[in-house]
Amino acid sequence: MSDEPLSPQEIEERLADLPGWALDGGRLTRSYRLGSHFAATAMVVHVARVQEELNHHSDLTLGYNTVSLAVQTHSAGGAVTEKDLELARRVRDLATGHGAH
Repeated sequence: MSDEPLSPQEIEERLADLPGWALDGGRLTRSYRLGSHFAATAMVVHVARVQEELNHHSDLTLGYNTVSLAVQTHSAGGAVTEKDLELARRVRDLATGHGAH
């Protein structure tokens, strides 16, 4: 995966396949709501595992029944890159299994 910054147009085009994700303050962001605190905690652990696999980490916040992420690529000067979109895709794919919406 490339560390090359994506243009705003490229980001918007790719976000079309990532419902709920948005570009906010130069970072990709998304919040998920789950059925309970335990479900949210389980999702955080699953997301952390994916982040380790990708060696790419987001700001990950656990609320009572919410999980929020914000990601950008620090090695690209804080820009959004393909690494961020891959993490967002992986989180999208696992969120359904946790009952997140």
